[in-house]
Amino acid sequence: MARTTAWLALPSALCLAAASPALAHDGHTAKTSTSASADQTYQINLEPLNKSGSQGTALLSLDGTKLTVKIEAKGLVPGQPHAQHIHGSTDGHDFHCPDASADKNGDGIVTTAEGLPSYGDINISLTTKGDTSKKSGLAVDRMPTAKEDGTLSYSRTITVSQDVADHIKDLHVVQHGIDPNDNNEYDFGKGKSELDPKLPQEATAPAACGMVRGAAVGSMPVGGVETGSGSTQGIESPGLIAGGAAALLAAGGLFAVRRHGAGRRTVRADG
Repeated sequence: MARTTAWLALPSALCLAAASPALAHDGHTAKTSTSASADQTYQINLEPLNKSGSQGTALLSLDGTKLTVKIEAKGLVPGQPHAQHIHGSTDGHDFHCPDASADKNGDGIVTTAEGLPSYGDINISLTTKGDTSKKSGLAVDRMPTAKEDGTLSYSRTITVSQDVADHIKDLHVVQHGIDPNDNNEYDFGKGKSELDPKLPQEATAPAACGMVRGAAVGSMPVGGVETGSGSTQGIESPGLIAGGAAALLAAGGLFAVRRHGAGRRTVRADG
């Protein structure tokens, strides 16, 4: 009886196997005529920059031009906003995460301006709500804030351009905000940001970066900041240092500095 049951089950198992999507050589689900619109899912491992100690995982899931971004990170500056973006090129330029050699003035910090030639212009600002274009690159009142233990959870679905959808594997995620003197706040210990002298270098310097690895992965932990809708318009070519980044970061009043006690300073969103 057991043998008969096993043989009867075999055709059903074969039908299920035939209906299951095949895997391509790179681990992705191979597209067939019956699954031409299958979701694309990619993992990004966020690695620390500037000895920040931060790390994490980003998940990019693309369904047509709907991009869902989920990030789980740790080791960030507690209680501080962390600007984060998707950088890179949609027209064939080879951008990547910077290394220590990007520190051109030898001060021990790869600044935003020093890193931009490596990781490229902003394509998407990973805000928690509202606009997601380059113009919101430092809209810190809409950027996620790390918890008191330095962890950060983020989740949002965004409508992107077709260029971004077509070149998602060429893009990468950068998070900003470092604390080299370990006082759990952004101060001027490393000087002023070269993009806006009103800002501390610590607030704008990159803390972590990761590139799309091209491997399909499973689901991220549940419970992000917010799921909303936004638009990504007017993606620009990487003419970065000469105006683009400076105009973005000097967009006035995004950060305000206040003193705590005897000369301590922190950076807060000016809401």
